[in-house]
Order: sequence, then structure tokens, then C-alpha cells
Amino acid sequence: MRLLATNDQAPWGRVDETGTVFVREADGERAVGQYPDGTAEEALAYFQRKFTELAGQVTLLEQRIKRGTAVADVAKTISTLTANIATANAVGDLQALQRRLEALGGAVGEIVEKQSIEQKAQVDSAIAERASLVTEAEALAAQDPAKVQWKQVSAELDEIFARWQKHQQDGPRLPKTESNELWKRFRAARTIIETHRKAFFAELDSVHKDARNKKQELVEKAEALVPKGVDGIPAYRQLLDAWKLAGRAGKKFDDALWAKFKTAGDSLYSAKADVEALDDEEYAGNYEQKLALLAEAEPLLTETDRTKAKAALLDIQTRWDAIGKVPRDKVKVVEDRIRKVEAVVRKLDEDHWERNNPERKARSEGLASQLQDAIGKLERELAEAKTSGDTRRIAEAQEALDARRVWLDALGG
Repeated sequence: MRLLATNDQAPWGRVDETGTVFVREADGERAVGQYPDGTAEEALAYFQRKFTELAGQVTLLEQRIKRGTAVADVAKTISTLTANIATANAVGDLQALQRRLEALGGAVGEIVEKQSIEQKAQVDSAIAERASLVTEAEALAAQDPAKVQWKQVSAELDEIFARWQKHQQDGPRLPKTESNELWKRFRAARTIIETHRKAFFAELDSVHKDARNKKQELVEKAEALVPKGVDGIPAYRQLLDAWKLAGRAGKKFDDALWAKFKTAGDSLYSAKADVEALDDEEYAGNYEQKLALLAEAEPLLTETDRTKAKAALLDIQTRWDAIGKVPRDKVKVVEDRIRKVEAVVRKLDEDHWERNNPERKARSEGLASQLQDAIGKLERELAEAKTSGDTRRIAEAQEALDARRVWLDALGG
């Protein structure tokens, strides 16, 4: 089919008689291709579609910029499209597309500046966040190794490192200089912590080993006491004191060694329990005898005659001591009851001496004459006591006599 040449087939292009298609530009026409097998309208339509495709790419790029597409991608696309449109085999207002691209270039510049500011802010924030992780790690490293709870510190350091790795993965890329410097500090803190931890546990292992050896030796000594039965208990108690001072050998060894040590002690105390059971059976009769004495002694709780009460109690105490031991679970029962009687009798005696206090009599009755009478009486009592050989009465009379003579001397008599 033969094409007809025309100069006004379209505002931006034409087709000559050879089928060559031209696009009109500011500085003249430019051939963009041939379409020999169709009409001029078909030829122009073909190359206009080429223009429409380019215009669509420009429109798409404009939309991408509005959505905030990465600047680097946009700038590269603008550059490629600009070059393509300059030599495009298409019919249309190519200059208008170029102007739109130029406008986008200006927008890209603004975006670049804005994104640069935002990126710098993000990087500064990321550096500060990474630095805070370093500070946390350095604070852990600065703790006194002797006071550190290493399980807790290790868990904290692992948690900090996990945050470090997540920040590396999710955060912005940091400048190499700052990134390397922060990593060096973090790594140095980790190294210090690990060094202190290893030293602590090495020392702890040494301490545990020493304690383990000591406790093993104590176990062997305790087991050697078992054949001695009750007689081995005092020595076992000394071993128990040494055990408490031996230190920790580690939970696993402590539990195992203590089980052996305790088993030896249980054997000794079991033997003691057997002996005590036999003793309690033997002492059961003594308990009954002391109950009988208590029945005899407890009426003294209402006795008002001091001399009679003292004499009766002395006799009871002598027989009490002669009876001997009672079963262990009865000791407190009988001892509390006899002590109560003793306290009442002692109070009678104290009240007597309070009423007959020489100093009080001297003040109330005229002093020296009363003391002289008392001294005479005490001298007679002392003589009688010496005649009878009653050492208790002798001591009491002599003590009272000496006191009254001192008071008499003080009065100038």
C-alpha cells in the first residue's frame, strides 16, 4: 500500500511518501523510523504509542517520588529516561517530557537534602543507641569481680549482645570509623568480663577442691568413730565444728559428702539413744523416789518456822542427791518443783535477817546496847555449835557475830 505524504498529519509528527516518520522538535524535525506497510495514520499511531509509553514512565516516576521512593533509584531512572527521550523513536511532545524530568530532578535534589538530614539524624540516633549498649557492657566490666553474681552478669551481657546484633540487623548502617570504635569498646568490655569470670571460677574451683579434700578427711574420721558408739560423740562434735569451717565444696560434692558424714553421726547418736533408753529404764525407780521426797518437801511451801524449814530441807536435799539421776524427760519436772521449795525456804531466811538487821535495831532501839546483847547471844550460840560440831551452825554464828562486832566498832562501842 502506498503512503501519502503530508505535513500536517499530527501536531508533533508527519510521514513522508517513503513511509519515513518524523517527530517535530524545537530545532526542527528528526526521523524516528519507517512504517512502509501501513497508512500515514497507522505509522503515526505506532510512534505515538511509543511516546505514550515514555510519558507513562515519566508519570510513574512522578508518582514514585510523591511516595518517597529511594533517591538513588529515582536519580538513576531520571538519568536513563532523559537520555532515552533525547533520542527516542517516538512522536509526541518530547520537550514536555524533558521539562517534567527536569522538574523531577529539582524535586530529587530537595528529597536528597531532606533524606540526607533524616539519614544523618537516624545515624546519630543509632550511634547513640549503640554507644549506650557499650556503656552498659563497660559498667558490667567495671564491677568488683569478688562481689559479682556471675550467673546474673553473664545473662545481662548476653542480653546486651543480643540487642547489639538486632541493632546491627535492623538499624541503619553506621559509618565505619564510629562502628569500629564502638565495637572495639564493646569487645574490650566483654573480654574483661570473661577474664574476670574465668579467674573467679578458677579460684572457686581451687577453693572447692581444698574444701572437698578437708571434708573427705572429716568423713573418714567420722566413719572411724562409729565403732566407738556413744564414746565417739564428743570427737564427732569437734569434727562437726571443723566441718562448718571447711567452706563449700560445690553443691554436688557437698551433698554427697554431707550424706556420708551425717550417716556416721546418726550411727553414733543412735547408739547414744539406745544407751539413754537403758538409762531411763534404770532411773525410773529414782524418779519415783524423788517424787516421794517432793511430797515430803512441798509442805515446806507453807512453813513459817525458819529454823524448822531449813533443817527439814537440808535433810531432804541430802537424800535427794543420794538418789541420783532420773530419766531425761523427767529431769526438768522434778528439778523445777524442788527449786520452788528451796526458794521459799531461802526467802524465810532472808526475811529473818531483814527483821533482825543489827543496823536497823541500833537506829531504832538505841544502838550499842542492842548490839552488845546480840553479840553475847551469838557468842553463846557459837559455843553451842562448836560443842555439837555442827559446821553449818558454826559458820552461820561466826558470820553473824563478826558482822555485829563490826557494827559495834563503827558505833564506837
